[in-house]
Amino acid sequence: METVLDSNKPTQGKPKWLRVKLPTGKKYTELRGLVDKYKLNTICTSGSCPNMGECWGEGTATFMILGNICTRSCGFCGVKTGRPETVDWDEPEKVARSIKLMNIKHAVLTSVDRDDLKDGGSIIWAETIKAVRRMNPTTTLETLIPDFQGIERNIDRILEVNPEVISHNMETVRRLTREVRIQAKYDRSLEVLRYLKANGANRTKTGIMLGLGETEEEVIQTMHDLKAVNLDVLTIGQYLQPSKKHLPVKEFITPEQFKKYEQIGLELGFRHVESGALVRSSYKAQKHIL
Repeated sequence: METVLDSNKPTQGKPKWLRVKLPTGKKYTELRGLVDKYKLNTICTSGSCPNMGECWGEGTATFMILGNICTRSCGFCGVKTGRPETVDWDEPEKVARSIKLMNIKHAVLTSVDRDDLKDGGSIIWAETIKAVRRMNPTTTLETLIPDFQGIERNIDRILEVNPEVISHNMETVRRLTREVRIQAKYDRSLEVLRYLKANGANRTKTGIMLGLGETEEEVIQTMHDLKAVNLDVLTIGQYLQPSKKHLPVKEFITPEQFKKYEQIGLELGFRHVESGALVRSSYKAQKHIL
């Protein structure tokens, strides 16, 4: 029987290794000012990412396209759920201009799920990548895409514009997928990653969160499953509850355990493994194109 996560269970106090330094530095201050002045839409700010200062200081930022309302209601995610707004067909140019304005060296693009659209939003995805390339020819790109419900034609649109890295997050282990991701499927996400690599993706990547009730054996099995689809880059981080309405933290994983998973991943043959409490999908993203 699958474990049902108890959303009423109180979250434990955060351990000392989850303390985050306030972001500082000239580059961070400049980007923060531009984001506020021009009301730029980055997941770094809307998701309150703990690594924002570090990433911005290195000239990396993550932009969210297709609005900020998702058609799915994942138990871990702080993004709003509901009926999304009409697609903004000027968005590709807006994002490209934002990246140019911020002088971003490596841009990560992500989006909400748009199951309301026949193409899953894949056309806007492709047009955004093209616009960024036209306006920012030296900027490298990572695309953190939804599963597009596994529809190959929609996935093909991303492959055709050939970003340096294509990422799709598994988020959790097989047993917990139904509770954590609700409308997503473990095997469908695996198949998306397999399809990407088999059809010419330069570099494939995924991320998982720990602390939702998974066992060490389940995490290691997930790593084996990902290696079987020829994944290149794996990120492993600590789940942190966005609000009391979201799934609770079952466990805070120790730095030693994260290090153990990193070593296992490297021994399995992944090209890059980022494993730590504050690691997020786009953490050290600029390294993953190498």
